[in-house]
Amino acid sequence: MFIIIGLIIVLGCVITGFLMINGPLGVLVQPSEYIVIGGAAIGGTLAANPIKFMMQTLGKFTGALKGSPYNKDSYFELLRMQYDVFVNLKKGGLLSMEEDVNNPMSSDIFTKYKSFIGNHHAVDFFCDAMKMLVNGACDAEELEILLDTEVETHHEENALAPGLLQRVADALPGLGIVAAVLGIVVTMQHLDGPPEELGHHIGAALVGTFLGLFASYGFVAPIATNLENLAHDEARYFACMKAGIVAFANDSAPSTAVEFARKTIFSFDRPGSEEVDAALREIKPR
Repeated sequence: MFIIIGLIIVLGCVITGFLMINGPLGVLVQPSEYIVIGGAAIGGTLAANPIKFMMQTLGKFTGALKGSPYNKDSYFELLRMQYDVFVNLKKGGLLSMEEDVNNPMSSDIFTKYKSFIGNHHAVDFFCDAMKMLVNGACDAEELEILLDTEVETHHEENALAPGLLQRVADALPGLGIVAAVLGIVVTMQHLDGPPEELGHHIGAALVGTFLGLFASYGFVAPIATNLENLAHDEARYFACMKAGIVAFANDSAPSTAVEFARKTIFSFDRPGSEEVDAALREIKPR
Protein backbone atom coordinates (compact mmCIF):
# COMPACT_ATOMS: atom_id res chain seq x y z
CA MET A 1 0.00 0.00 0.00
CA PHE A 2 2.74 2.48 0.93
CA ILE A 3 4.46 1.94 -2.42
CA ILE A 4 1.27 3.13 -4.17
CA ILE A 5 0.95 6.11 -1.82
CA GLY A 6 4.56 7.08 -2.44
CA LEU A 7 4.22 6.91 -6.23
CA ILE A 8 1.01 8.98 -6.11
CA ILE A 9 2.84 11.62 -4.04
CA VAL A 10 5.69 11.70 -6.57
CA LEU A 11 3.32 12.15 -9.50
CA GLY A 12 1.06 14.60 -7.69
CA CYS A 13 3.86 16.87 -6.46
CA VAL A 14 5.60 17.06 -9.83
CA ILE A 15 2.36 17.89 -11.67
CA THR A 16 1.27 20.37 -8.97
CA GLY A 17 4.64 22.14 -9.07
CA PHE A 18 4.44 22.37 -12.85
CA LEU A 19 0.96 23.87 -12.65
CA MET A 20 2.06 26.36 -9.98
CA ILE A 21 4.43 27.98 -12.48
CA ASN A 22 1.61 28.12 -15.04
CA GLY A 23 2.99 25.19 -16.99
CA PRO A 24 0.70 23.98 -19.76
CA LEU A 25 -0.17 20.44 -18.70
CA GLY A 26 -1.16 19.45 -22.21
CA VAL A 27 2.41 19.84 -23.46
CA LEU A 28 3.41 16.79 -21.39
CA VAL A 29 1.08 14.63 -23.46
CA GLN A 30 3.47 13.53 -26.20
CA PRO A 31 2.46 10.01 -27.33
CA SER A 32 5.49 9.66 -29.59
CA GLU A 33 7.86 10.29 -26.66
CA TYR A 34 6.07 7.71 -24.54
CA ILE A 35 6.31 5.16 -27.32
CA VAL A 36 10.02 5.78 -27.91
CA ILE A 37 10.99 5.66 -24.23
CA GLY A 38 8.52 3.03 -23.02
CA GLY A 39 8.89 0.79 -26.04
CA ALA A 40 12.68 0.93 -25.98
CA ALA A 41 12.71 0.18 -22.23
CA ILE A 42 10.40 -2.81 -22.63
CA GLY A 43 12.26 -4.10 -25.67
CA GLY A 44 15.64 -3.74 -24.01
CA THR A 45 14.36 -5.57 -20.93
CA LEU A 46 13.04 -8.42 -23.08
CA ALA A 47 16.35 -8.64 -24.92
CA ALA A 48 18.44 -8.59 -21.74
CA ASN A 49 16.58 -10.99 -19.44
CA PRO A 50 15.22 -14.54 -19.55
CA ILE A 51 11.46 -14.75 -19.24
CA LYS A 52 11.75 -16.51 -15.84
CA PHE A 53 13.55 -13.46 -14.42
CA MET A 54 10.82 -11.14 -15.66
CA MET A 55 8.04 -13.36 -14.32
CA GLN A 56 9.73 -13.41 -10.93
CA THR A 57 10.05 -9.61 -11.02
CA LEU A 58 6.33 -9.32 -11.74
CA GLY A 59 5.57 -11.63 -8.82
CA LYS A 60 7.86 -9.68 -6.47
CA PHE A 61 6.24 -6.40 -7.50
CA THR A 62 2.80 -7.84 -6.76
CA GLY A 63 4.08 -8.90 -3.34
CA ALA A 64 5.54 -5.43 -2.74
CA LEU A 65 2.07 -3.90 -3.13
CA LYS A 66 1.00 -5.84 -0.03
CA GLY A 67 3.99 -4.67 2.02
CA SER A 68 6.39 -6.74 4.09
CA PRO A 69 4.77 -9.62 6.03
CA TYR A 70 7.70 -9.68 8.46
CA ASN A 71 6.97 -7.70 11.61
CA LYS A 72 7.09 -8.11 15.37
CA ASP A 73 4.00 -10.34 15.40
CA SER A 74 5.32 -12.69 12.72
CA TYR A 75 8.68 -12.99 14.49
CA PHE A 76 6.94 -13.59 17.82
CA GLU A 77 5.00 -16.41 16.20
CA LEU A 78 8.15 -17.81 14.60
CA LEU A 79 9.95 -17.96 17.95
CA ARG A 80 7.01 -19.75 19.57
CA MET A 81 6.84 -22.20 16.67
CA GLN A 82 10.53 -23.04 16.98
CA TYR A 83 10.22 -23.59 20.71
CA ASP A 84 7.17 -25.80 20.19
CA VAL A 85 9.10 -27.97 17.75
CA PHE A 86 12.30 -28.09 19.80
CA VAL A 87 10.59 -28.95 23.09
CA ASN A 88 8.67 -31.80 21.41
CA LEU A 89 11.91 -33.09 19.91
CA LYS A 90 13.53 -33.03 23.35
CA LYS A 91 10.65 -34.84 24.97
CA GLY A 92 9.79 -37.45 22.36
CA GLY A 93 13.05 -37.80 20.46
CA LEU A 94 13.89 -36.87 16.90
CA LEU A 95 11.66 -39.52 15.33
CA SER A 96 8.61 -38.14 17.14
CA MET A 97 8.55 -35.22 14.67
CA GLU A 98 9.16 -37.24 11.51
CA GLU A 99 5.55 -37.12 10.30
CA ASP A 100 5.27 -33.41 11.15
CA VAL A 101 8.30 -32.32 9.12
CA ASN A 102 7.36 -34.60 6.22
CA ASN A 103 3.78 -33.30 6.09
CA PRO A 104 3.79 -29.85 7.73
CA MET A 105 0.41 -28.87 6.26
CA SER A 106 -1.28 -31.64 8.25
CA SER A 107 0.82 -31.22 11.39
CA ASP A 108 -1.04 -30.21 14.54
CA ILE A 109 2.03 -28.20 15.56
CA PHE A 110 2.84 -26.21 12.42
CA THR A 111 -0.78 -25.44 11.54
CA LYS A 112 -1.18 -23.52 14.81
CA TYR A 113 1.11 -20.81 13.44
CA LYS A 114 -0.79 -19.19 10.59
CA SER A 115 1.73 -16.66 9.24
CA PHE A 116 4.47 -19.32 9.22
CA ILE A 117 2.43 -22.06 7.58
CA GLY A 118 1.24 -19.56 4.96
CA ASN A 119 4.84 -18.88 3.88
CA HIS A 120 5.78 -21.90 1.80
CA HIS A 121 9.41 -20.78 1.39
CA ALA A 122 9.82 -20.61 5.17
CA VAL A 123 8.04 -23.93 5.68
CA ASP A 124 10.28 -25.66 3.14
CA PHE A 125 13.40 -24.11 4.66
CA PHE A 126 12.57 -25.08 8.24
CA CYS A 127 11.18 -28.54 7.54
CA ASP A 128 13.98 -29.51 5.14
CA ALA A 129 16.50 -28.61 7.84
CA MET A 130 14.61 -30.55 10.49
CA LYS A 131 14.41 -33.58 8.18
CA MET A 132 18.20 -33.64 8.06
CA LEU A 133 18.28 -33.81 11.87
CA VAL A 134 15.42 -36.29 12.21
CA ASN A 135 16.91 -38.62 9.59
CA GLY A 136 20.41 -38.26 11.04
CA ALA A 137 21.67 -37.25 7.61
CA CYS A 138 24.21 -34.72 8.92
CA ASP A 139 25.75 -33.34 12.07
CA ALA A 140 25.37 -29.80 13.40
CA GLU A 141 28.39 -28.42 11.53
CA GLU A 142 27.27 -29.86 8.20
CA LEU A 143 23.73 -28.59 8.81
CA GLU A 144 25.02 -25.05 9.39
CA ILE A 145 26.96 -25.15 6.12
CA LEU A 146 23.87 -26.47 4.34
CA LEU A 147 21.67 -23.70 5.73
CA ASP A 148 24.25 -21.03 4.91
CA THR A 149 24.24 -22.26 1.31
CA GLU A 150 20.45 -22.19 1.12
CA VAL A 151 20.21 -18.72 2.68
CA GLU A 152 22.83 -17.39 0.26
CA THR A 153 21.03 -18.92 -2.72
CA HIS A 154 17.70 -17.50 -1.57
CA HIS A 155 19.25 -14.05 -1.12
CA GLU A 156 20.80 -14.14 -4.60
CA GLU A 157 17.45 -15.18 -6.08
CA ASN A 158 15.69 -12.30 -4.32
CA ALA A 159 18.31 -9.89 -5.69
CA LEU A 160 17.36 -10.69 -9.30
CA ALA A 161 14.17 -8.58 -9.39
CA PRO A 162 15.59 -5.36 -7.88
CA GLY A 163 18.71 -5.73 -10.02
CA LEU A 164 16.61 -6.02 -13.17
CA LEU A 165 14.54 -2.95 -12.31
CA GLN A 166 17.61 -0.95 -11.33
CA ARG A 167 19.14 -1.60 -14.75
CA VAL A 168 15.92 -0.36 -16.36
CA ALA A 169 16.07 2.74 -14.16
CA ASP A 170 19.67 3.35 -15.22
CA ALA A 171 18.70 3.08 -18.89
CA LEU A 172 15.67 5.39 -18.82
CA PRO A 173 17.55 8.74 -18.68
CA GLY A 174 19.56 7.67 -21.72
CA LEU A 175 16.41 6.66 -23.56
CA GLY A 176 14.95 10.06 -22.67
CA ILE A 177 17.93 11.66 -24.39
CA VAL A 178 17.32 9.44 -27.43
CA ALA A 179 13.73 10.69 -27.60
CA ALA A 180 14.94 14.29 -27.18
CA VAL A 181 17.51 13.92 -29.97
CA LEU A 182 14.84 12.56 -32.29
CA GLY A 183 12.72 15.59 -31.41
CA ILE A 184 15.63 17.93 -32.22
CA VAL A 185 16.06 16.17 -35.56
CA VAL A 186 12.43 16.96 -36.32
CA THR A 187 12.95 20.54 -35.13
CA MET A 188 15.87 21.00 -37.52
CA GLN A 189 13.53 20.19 -40.39
CA HIS A 190 11.37 23.18 -39.48
CA LEU A 191 13.96 25.91 -38.95
CA ASP A 192 12.26 28.02 -41.56
CA GLY A 193 8.95 27.84 -39.73
CA PRO A 194 7.44 30.43 -37.37
CA PRO A 195 8.76 30.71 -33.78
CA GLU A 196 5.57 29.12 -32.42
CA GLU A 197 6.16 25.97 -34.45
CA LEU A 198 9.83 25.77 -33.42
CA GLY A 199 8.86 26.25 -29.78
CA HIS A 200 6.36 23.41 -30.03
CA HIS A 201 8.92 20.98 -31.47
CA ILE A 202 11.65 21.96 -28.99
CA GLY A 203 9.20 21.63 -26.09
CA ALA A 204 8.18 18.17 -27.29
CA ALA A 205 11.83 17.14 -27.51
CA LEU A 206 12.54 18.34 -23.96
CA VAL A 207 9.54 16.38 -22.70
CA GLY A 208 11.41 13.24 -23.77
CA THR A 209 14.32 14.10 -21.49
CA PHE A 210 11.89 14.90 -18.67
CA LEU A 211 10.00 11.62 -19.07
CA GLY A 212 13.18 9.52 -19.02
CA LEU A 213 14.47 11.15 -15.86
CA PHE A 214 11.07 11.21 -14.18
CA ALA A 215 10.32 7.55 -14.88
CA SER A 216 13.78 6.53 -13.69
CA TYR A 217 14.16 8.46 -10.46
CA GLY A 218 10.49 8.90 -9.61
CA PHE A 219 9.13 5.42 -10.30
CA VAL A 220 11.40 2.56 -11.37
CA ALA A 221 14.37 3.21 -9.06
CA PRO A 222 12.18 3.58 -5.92
CA ILE A 223 10.37 0.34 -6.78
CA ALA A 224 13.72 -1.43 -7.23
CA THR A 225 14.86 -0.15 -3.83
CA ASN A 226 11.59 -1.29 -2.26
CA LEU A 227 12.10 -4.83 -3.61
CA GLU A 228 15.68 -4.81 -2.36
CA ASN A 229 14.54 -3.82 1.13
CA LEU A 230 11.88 -6.53 1.10
CA ALA A 231 14.59 -9.05 0.18
CA HIS A 232 16.66 -7.95 3.18
CA ASP A 233 13.58 -8.26 5.38
CA GLU A 234 12.94 -11.81 4.20
CA ALA A 235 16.61 -12.74 4.61
CA ARG A 236 16.42 -11.68 8.27
CA TYR A 237 13.42 -13.98 8.80
CA PHE A 238 15.39 -16.90 7.37
CA ALA A 239 18.43 -15.98 9.48
CA CYS A 240 16.20 -16.18 12.56
CA MET A 241 15.14 -19.72 11.65
CA LYS A 242 18.71 -20.74 10.87
CA ALA A 243 20.06 -19.47 14.18
CA GLY A 244 17.48 -21.42 16.16
CA ILE A 245 17.97 -24.63 14.19
CA VAL A 246 21.76 -24.53 14.41
CA ALA A 247 21.71 -23.77 18.15
CA PHE A 248 19.33 -26.67 18.78
CA ALA A 249 21.45 -28.99 16.60
CA ASN A 250 24.41 -28.07 18.81
CA ASP A 251 22.48 -29.41 21.85
CA SER A 252 21.26 -26.08 23.21
CA ALA A 253 18.13 -26.22 25.32
CA PRO A 254 14.94 -25.22 23.43
CA SER A 255 14.68 -21.89 25.28
CA THR A 256 18.37 -21.15 24.61
CA ALA A 257 17.99 -22.00 20.92
CA VAL A 258 15.02 -19.60 20.72
CA GLU A 259 17.10 -16.88 22.37
CA PHE A 260 19.80 -17.37 19.73
CA ALA A 261 17.07 -16.91 17.12
CA ARG A 262 15.63 -13.84 18.86
CA LYS A 263 18.99 -12.08 18.88
CA THR A 264 19.18 -12.16 15.08
CA ILE A 265 16.05 -10.00 14.72
CA PHE A 266 16.41 -6.27 14.08
CA SER A 267 15.60 -4.15 17.14
CA PHE A 268 12.44 -2.61 15.65
CA ASP A 269 10.95 -6.07 15.06
CA ARG A 270 12.46 -7.98 17.99
CA PRO A 271 10.05 -9.16 20.72
CA GLY A 272 11.23 -8.49 24.26
CA SER A 273 12.85 -11.34 26.19
CA GLU A 274 10.28 -11.18 28.99
CA GLU A 275 7.25 -11.45 26.71
CA VAL A 276 8.91 -14.29 24.79
CA ASP A 277 9.71 -16.16 28.01
CA ALA A 278 6.13 -15.72 29.19
CA ALA A 279 4.77 -17.04 25.89
CA LEU A 280 7.13 -20.02 25.88
CA ARG A 281 6.04 -21.06 29.38
CA GLU A 282 2.50 -21.46 28.03
CA ILE A 283 3.61 -23.99 25.40
CA LYS A 284 3.32 -27.59 26.56
CA PRO A 285 4.69 -30.64 24.71
CA ARG A 286 1.97 -32.74 23.11
